[in-house]
Amino acid sequence: MTTRLNPYLSFRDTAKEAMEFYQSVFGGTLTRSTFAEFEVSEDPAEQDKTMHAMLSTEGGLTLMAADTPSGMEYTPGTNYAVSLSGDAADESELRGFWDKLSTGGTVTLPLNEAPWGDSFGMCVDRFGVSWMVNIAGSPA
Repeated sequence: MTTRLNPYLSFRDTAKEAMEFYQSVFGGTLTRSTFAEFEVSEDPAEQDKTMHAMLSTEGGLTLMAADTPSGMEYTPGTNYAVSLSGDAADESELRGFWDKLSTGGTVTLPLNEAPWGDSFGMCVDRFGVSWMVNIAGSPA
């Protein structure tokens, strides 16, 4: 098995909705387990919250997430971003991801040609997650 680096996102009560949104962006198979299934909370309000969710695509993308229990501190941060990158052959797919992720969010840097010759953009989606998209330019 190859070692993989997988983003793991934390939410407060919106993990299910966020992961369904990401599935609509990337496709793939979404699995989800609740706090009730793992018997990790006695609070009736937390039983249907997401204990663990994982989205896996045929293209090899994996994204995981969970809801933070109400008894734990949750502070949305700006110290992370999820990066999607590929080469010119992946441009159509990457631009499609960009279009979906930026809709309803905030574009912080439009997806345009960057000084290094690639197309690059940054946005924050409607759930507050920062994304960077890089499409490698054609070889010179």
